[in-house]
Amino acid sequence: MKTFSINRTSIAAIAFMFATMLFSCQKDLSTTNNQPLTETQATAYSEESSMAEASFDDAEDVATTAADEEGNASEFDINGRLFGPRFTELRAAIGDCATITVTPNDSTYPKTIIIDFGNGCLGRDGKFRSGAIIVHLTAPLRRPGSVVTITFRNYFVNRVHLEGTKVISNLSDPPMHKWSVQVVGGKVTFPSGRGYSYQGIKVKTQVGGMDTRVVRDDVYEITGRSQTEFNGGLIITLNTETALVKKVACPWISDGKLKIKINDRVLYLDYGFPFNGECDNKALLTWSNGNNQRVIIL
Repeated sequence: MKTFSINRTSIAAIAFMFATMLFSCQKDLSTTNNQPLTETQATAYSEESSMAEASFDDAEDVATTAADEEGNASEFDINGRLFGPRFTELRAAIGDCATITVTPNDSTYPKTIIIDFGNGCLGRDGKFRSGAIIVHLTAPLRRPGSVVTITFRNYFVNRVHLEGTKVISNLSDPPMHKWSVQVVGGKVTFPSGRGYSYQGIKVKTQVGGMDTRVVRDDVYEITGRSQTEFNGGLIITLNTETALVKKVACPWISDGKLKIKINDRVLYLDYGFPFNGECDNKALLTWSNGNNQRVIIL
C-alpha cells in the first residue's frame, strides 16, 4: 500500500504551493475525456477539484452564517426599536477586519448583506480572504420558501479566485430544516492562472442545533453532486458516497465520503480521516481499490 502525507505550515501556503506545482506540471496533466489518465494526473486533478469544492463551501458558510444571524436579530426589539445584527458568530470565524453592511437594516425584505474583506485579511479560522461576498435574501434564511442568492465581487479565499452565483432555496417542512444549494456559472482560478468551470446541486439538511438560536452549534448533512470542467475539456464528477457532515463550529467538512470519477478512474475522498469525524483540515484520497492513498489538506 502506498501512503503519501502532505504537511504545510498554513492553508494560504498550501494553496500557493499546490497551484505552483500544478502549473509546473501543466503540460503533463493536459488531457481530454477520451484519453486515459495516469495515476499522477488523476490524483492531482482530484486534489485540485476538492480544493475548489472546499472554497465554494467556505463562501456558503460565511454567507449563511451572516443570513442566519441577521434573521435572528430581526426578531427582537425593545421599546419598538430593532436590534441590529451583531454577527458575533460570523466574527468568531472571519475576524473583525471585514466590513458588514445590511440594506435595509430593518425587519423588511428583500435585503442585501455585503461582507467586504477589502484588500484581504486573515480570519480566526486561518483562511485569508479578500474582496466581497454579496448575499441577497428574499426572506429570513429559515423561513420556508425563502431564497438566498450569493454572488462575489473580486473575491478570493487563500488566493483562489471564485466567480459565479450560488442559490440556496429553503425546502423546509417544520420541524425538518432543509435547503437546496445550486452553483450556477461557477468559475475557479488558481494563482498560476490555471482554472476551470464549476457547477453543482446539493441538498443540505440540518441534523443538530435545531433547538437553539445559537448558530455555532448547528450541524448539517450534505448530499448531491458537482462537476468541474477544465480548460482542456476534461470533466470531473463528484458524488456523495455517504453524507458529508458540516459543523458550523468547524471550518471544514468533518465526515462523509465523496466518489470522484475522472474518465476511467474512480477515487474516493474520506473526510472522516484521521480522527473519525473530529474537526481537522485533512482528508484521505484513495484509489486502486484502496491500495493507494494520499493525505490531502483542504
